[in-house]
This record gives sequence, structure tokens and C-alpha cells, in this order.
Amino acid sequence: MFSVVQGAREAVDRLLDHPEVAALSFVGSTPVARHIYETGTRNGKRVQALGGAKNHMVVLPDADLEAAADAAVSAGYGSAGERCMAISTVVAVGDIAERLVEAIAARIPALKVGAGDDPTSEMGPLVTREHRDKVATYLEDQSLGGARLVVDGRGNTPDGDGFFLGPSLVDRVKPGSRVYDDEIFGPVLSVVRVDTYDEAIRLVNDNQYGNGVAIFTRDGGAARKFQFEVQVGMVGVNVPIPVPVAYYSFGGWKASLFGDTHMYGPDGIHFYTRTKVVTSRWPEPGPGRVDLAFPSNA
Repeated sequence: MFSVVQGAREAVDRLLDHPEVAALSFVGSTPVARHIYETGTRNGKRVQALGGAKNHMVVLPDADLEAAADAAVSAGYGSAGERCMAISTVVAVGDIAERLVEAIAARIPALKVGAGDDPTSEMGPLVTREHRDKVATYLEDQSLGGARLVVDGRGNTPDGDGFFLGPSLVDRVKPGSRVYDDEIFGPVLSVVRVDTYDEAIRLVNDNQYGNGVAIFTRDGGAARKFQFEVQVGMVGVNVPIPVPVAYYSFGGWKASLFGDTHMYGPDGIHFYTRTKVVTSRWPEPGPGRVDLAFPSNA
């Protein structure tokens, strides 16, 4: 039996403790995912808990600049950045960085921020006032850690009601700053500049999250090397949001997933299925006997 239950921590903890609940599947923040996984498994339940993300998009110097800039804008600001597969960090490698930042910044003014029921809107409001205000704090100096605020979305909001925050772009972001380390879950796109491919790989692999990653390049060898070396569960090659179709399994690595199975596909079937092994023997019709001797080839 499957149920959808509304509620906060009290409802979740009851599910984690209830003797008739055999398994739980969760998607949310990493701290909650870790709590659900640790508590549920301690109580003997099967648990699948997907956590947070900090998805990177690595852009090599040989990449198609226009395609990479379009991808960064759509993947960074689509759904107001409120999706687990949103690109939140662009890793610009080598001399493409300056041109890439300029190309992304040039596209932002054309994005129309507006109500979701307006068919001309390309980006809607954030989910709550509290979350909108929290996301806006990442554009303050103490969160930027010396990075340059190229486009400030706080001034690009439509008139009327709604928890709006315009798309923002931050350049020269460094690990260790709040804007890089946290999962922002909003329309704030960061650009980290590195000199080499090896630096880009180290940056992605050193991050606590391993949900999704993309690489933009014309070099097939570099792309193949990347897909083997990067420690992330879902990889896109010239695809900014590498969400697989449902018959493949979905989920990340590291602090983006707690449990042994992903969602969808073969892993999803395995998670929601408990197998049995039945060993049987049927005697011939009529009287018979049970031979308890060891089998012999004689």
C-alpha cells in the first residue's frame, strides 16, 4: 500500500518509527535526508533518501560559446533555480571565462520575470517570502567572499504581489564563500574561473554534493575522460541538465544520496520489490519415499 502524508517533522518521525511502514523514499535537503536514512535504517526499514545538490557546468575553452551561454541561462534560471538539477555553478576553464560571463550577462535582461499564469513569463516567483529573502542574502557582501556581483536580481522584479527575485550572476566565486558552499535553490548563478581541466575536475570532485554535472566541449576525448573521472551520479555532455528518461535510474552520489538504490528504472523496481526464493520438489504419482542420501553420479 502507498500513501501520501502531509506534515512536518512529527509526521516524518512517526513514519520512521511505525512498525507497519516497511520502506521510505524521500527527496529534500541533505540534513533531512541523512536523518531519515539513519533513523529509518536503524529501525530496520528500507530507505531511499535523495539530498541536496550543487550542480556544476564545466565549460572548456573549445566549447561553443553561444550554446554554453544559452545552456547556463536556461539551466540556471529555469524554474527560478528551484529544482534539484538546476545548474548553480559554471566552471569556466582558461580564456573562455571573460567571454562566457559577458555572454551570460547579455542574455539576462531579456528574461521576463512574471507571474506563472502569464504565458509570456519565463521565470516565476520563488516558493515563499522567507525563501526569497534568504536567497537574496547570498547577494550581500558577506556571502560573496570577494566575488563580483555582475547582475543583481534584487532590482529586477515585476510590480504587484509575488515573491519575486530576478536572475543574478556572480563572477570570480571561490570555494569557501557562502555563495559557493551552500545549496542556494534560487536564481543565483555563480562563475568559478580555473586555468585547467584538472583544476575543474578537482573542484567538482571536492564538493560535498554529487548530484548532476555537465561538460561543454567539442573534444570527444576530453568528454570521455570527464565522464569517467568526475565523481557525480548524473553526467551531461553538452547537455546542461542530465536528467535521464524514466527507464534509467535517477540519483546522485556523495551527500546527494543516502541509500543503495536510485529512483526510477531498475533501481526503483528493486527498491519497491522484495524477492523470494522458493525451492520445491514434487514426487512422482503413487507411493514414494524420501531418499536422504547424498546425491551420487554413479
